[in-house]
Amino acid sequence: FFLMISFMPKMIFADNADDKTIIYVHVPEDWKNPCVWAWDDDGNNAFEAWPGEEAEADTANEGWYYIWIPSSTKHVIVNANEGSIQTEEQILDGNNAWITVTAADSTEVSYDKKTEGEIPEYTEKFKVHAKVDESWKSPCLWAWSAPDGTNAFEAWPGNSMKEEENGWYSCKVPTWVNSIIVNANEGGVQTEDISIDASEVWVTVDAQGAAEFSYVDPEKEEIPNITVHVIAPDDWQAPCLWAWSAPDGTNVFTTWPGEPLEEGENGWLIKEIPGWVNSVIVNGNEGGVQTTDITIETGKDIWIVVTDAENYEVSYEEPANTNEVQNDTQQDLQEEKSTNPVPYILIAVVAVIVIAVAGTVIYKKKK
Repeated sequence: FFLMISFMPKMIFADNADDKTIIYVHVPEDWKNPCVWAWDDDGNNAFEAWPGEEAEADTANEGWYYIWIPSSTKHVIVNANEGSIQTEEQILDGNNAWITVTAADSTEVSYDKKTEGEIPEYTEKFKVHAKVDESWKSPCLWAWSAPDGTNAFEAWPGNSMKEEENGWYSCKVPTWVNSIIVNANEGGVQTEDISIDASEVWVTVDAQGAAEFSYVDPEKEEIPNITVHVIAPDDWQAPCLWAWSAPDGTNVFTTWPGEPLEEGENGWLIKEIPGWVNSVIVNGNEGGVQTTDITIETGKDIWIVVTDAENYEVSYEEPANTNEVQNDTQQDLQEEKSTNPVPYILIAVVAVIVIAVAGTVIYKKKK
């Protein structure tokens, strides 16, 4: 499944409390940190990257977890253990749902309420990332609204932060939060109060608790932009570039098929993108034709020669003879056409019919 989702348009839905559906899930005991992956009929994803968003435990209903998703994302997969185990695709009707998972291949969906008490209200949240010193064990986040003092979590030291890649931890907080403390060792060590805006933020903490923060991922900010050079087949109209970071799924562009490639030197089409990108797709015809996922090295300019949807060559230096490359690409395309002439014959026949019909219409109008 993971390979399949990589080809989907990766539009992420904006938060809107009026267009949300709550999904409750009940999973086997060995399914740790259950997540939900969701998408709509057009393949637009609700979340940035597989395995989706982690569901929140319902303290009033033991064993049940819940998550809010856009009402239009009626296709869902429940997964756990960092996405290593999952259900089959479940197609919902856009209403609140209770999904009981007894095994990966045994799932029951109900639209009748199976939990006690009121359904929790939807709260828009943002993510706080933290990187702490090695001596800080099991980091937690404490968050509140100043000056009124409304706390996001029930008790100190707050919520445990989830371990990510490259030594980072993360935790989500409501958008009304404007103050945080990163702490660890069961609250034994901590930062000072940190005032922040309601936006995704990265906090780095040293052994003494001194903290710095940024609203841009520091690791990605340090890598300079790169230029992607492309030669695409002549029959790929308005070639575009789609680019992202795998496996976290951070996209450069907001909607598929990405942004148009621009005219460069020596016949190359070009696009400047962030240096942290490690995956691209070249596409054309409004995304109707595309390459597979192309894995690239970060921080390096790249030259991609696309012969067709299945064939391309990647280089980190410009090929010595660009004209020869272009001629070879078009020769390959012509050979493909000559070995499979049927589609082109059909196009020619259709064109003749259209012209004939048009001529008849014009004749009738003149008459």
